[in-house]
Amino acid sequence: MTASTQANPSLTDTIPAYDLKNAVSDNRLAGLWRMMTGFHKTFIAATLALGIAALAKTATYLLLRDFVDNILGQPSRANAIPFIALSFVGLALFEGVFTFLSGRFAARTAEGTVQRLRNYLFDQIQRLPFTYHDVTPTGELIQRSTSDVDAIRRFLADQATAVGRVVILFLVNFVAILVLDWRLALFSIIVVPFVFAMSIFFFRRISKSYELYQEQEAVLSTTLQENLTGVRVVKAFARQEYEREKFEKVNWEKFRRGRRLLLIHAAYWPSTDILCGLQMIAGFTLAAVMAINGTISVGTYLAYHELVIWIIWPMRNLGRLIVEMSTGLVSYSRVATVIKEDREPLDAGDVHPTTAPQGRIGFDDVSFAYAEKIDKAKADAAAQTTGKAQPEPQEKASDESTINKTPTPVLHDLTFECELGQVVARMGGTGSGKTSLVNLLPRFYETTGGSILLDGVPLSSYPRSYLREQIGIVEQEPFLFSRSIRENITYGVGRQVPDEEVFQAARAAAIHDVIQGFPDGYN
Repeated sequence: MTASTQANPSLTDTIPAYDLKNAVSDNRLAGLWRMMTGFHKTFIAATLALGIAALAKTATYLLLRDFVDNILGQPSRANAIPFIALSFVGLALFEGVFTFLSGRFAARTAEGTVQRLRNYLFDQIQRLPFTYHDVTPTGELIQRSTSDVDAIRRFLADQATAVGRVVILFLVNFVAILVLDWRLALFSIIVVPFVFAMSIFFFRRISKSYELYQEQEAVLSTTLQENLTGVRVVKAFARQEYEREKFEKVNWEKFRRGRRLLLIHAAYWPSTDILCGLQMIAGFTLAAVMAINGTISVGTYLAYHELVIWIIWPMRNLGRLIVEMSTGLVSYSRVATVIKEDREPLDAGDVHPTTAPQGRIGFDDVSFAYAEKIDKAKADAAAQTTGKAQPEPQEKASDESTINKTPTPVLHDLTFECELGQVVARMGGTGSGKTSLVNLLPRFYETTGGSILLDGVPLSSYPRSYLREQIGIVEQEPFLFSRSIRENITYGVGRQVPDEEVFQAARAAAIHDVIQGFPDGYN
């Protein structure tokens, strides 16, 4: 159970707890099934409800056959007409009720699964190590947490249950036609293997194109996020025109990939529609000839006319679903790459102090190097900025978005001590390692050589959570959350803070009088 679920007891009552790391699988369908853990019964109920609705629809056509052949035009059975009419109404209501129940169950499955996924992703991203965020653009994470999650929602709400509906419709109506006339039944499914083969072919093509499109959308999101974050710098240096041209190049590449994706869709629909249309025309013609020759009755022809539609079009829709499911499967893979990342072990450590540290710090031959990684999304964005679009790969070598390179050394054999109560200032030029040195103290990064001691104990023996609770950090650029001033001042304090202590901190920063001048003060 994640921290976000624990914080809100009402979520625990509605969404079953499940560690989504267990849902990561090389088999994407198996992974999505695991992701629905806790909602399997609801999903199966949605599919069964669709099956019952399909049975009601088929029964309607068989009732029509019986009405035309055995009741219509026979005065002696006129008293059965009200019963037949009520049967039609009853079957329609039966179908409508179970179609509604299927939609309700499917929505419950999709929304519940995706709500849990969003909560987990948010918690997962917060708990990933600094090294992960150093090489992963924010826009990429936003893309996977929004667009890709929504694609999974559509897959669960519409496509997965629709596949079950199509299969049930096909089987039920095929058996019904088989009962009417086995020759019509076999003749009506000649086109099915061809539609299925075309669907598989386009599924593979669209899967690759959609993944490239999503990657480019992530590049666009990253470019937009970085530009909006640094809009003051852009304005200060009058770089609006440069940033506009850069954005247009990235946006053009997204347009190009989106156009290619739509062209593949456009090629699929006419080809399958032509095949399905020809199959229905041929089936209608054969059934009409058989009815004229007296091989089948008029009622059988009318029933076949409707039943064959619910064989051909479901198969055509199955092809559509197979193609559209590729987007959900691709999005699952993209989300799974975030889920499977190992979280930062905040509470791991051999020493668990119950009091605050004294504060004596020693650096003993400390060395540190960043593991340089080239982010694929950043590389693509840089290439597009210069007008050199990257060639679209035919195959993806792996799901990893980064490539490990030789580590870049920053600190070399650094040794010094900070005594209790002593104030130490580190000075140096840009890139000399000042920030990197400070980031080692809360264990944002680990040393690559030597050791750091806190009160004589190696820093690596302390839990990261303990160090970060005890170490105060003032960022070079302040960041304010969309909360009250009071909440921003007390952010990260693991206890209730009295107002006077908040006021004292504000006075120390010389902003208390300014805050008091706001309409809502600290709120």
